[in-house]
Amino acid sequence: MNNKLIHNLLLANAGLEALILRFPIGLILAAHGSQKLFAWFGGYGLDGTAQWMATVGLQPSFIMALLAGSAEFFGGVALMLGLLTRPAAAANALTMLVALVSVHLGKGFFMDTHGIEYALALLSATSALIFIGGGRYSLDYYVIKTNLLGVQND
Repeated sequence: MNNKLIHNLLLANAGLEALILRFPIGLILAAHGSQKLFAWFGGYGLDGTAQWMATVGLQPSFIMALLAGSAEFFGGVALMLGLLTRPAAAANALTMLVALVSVHLGKGFFMDTHGIEYALALLSATSALIFIGGGRYSLDYYVIKTNLLGVQND
């Protein structure tokens, strides 16, 4: 992979604001992903999530459950750590867009009717993180500044 591309993917000049956005959004996503994948926190696990996804037309439902759960859980952990922040945010923004359009659209705005409010908030936050990056208080920043990958700073 091109050194400049790696550098641009990981480096972000944001400060504390990136951490303030990244950590709670990552925590929320990781918790939701753990419900889908592992049935933690009252979730249905992979099989239950796949069955539910089939009822809303997301096919192949097992693959969709695995993708959504993995994006949320592993991407959420990555966001909390600030590790590969932009790809993790992009995976979750796509996941939230699919959820918004396939599940919540047409059910109103607010959460009490399973409307778009919650998915829209997560889509907005993850989309912002694509542009902001992990910031100064992230593993991405540490990897670049300590040159762990041997990336040339052109």
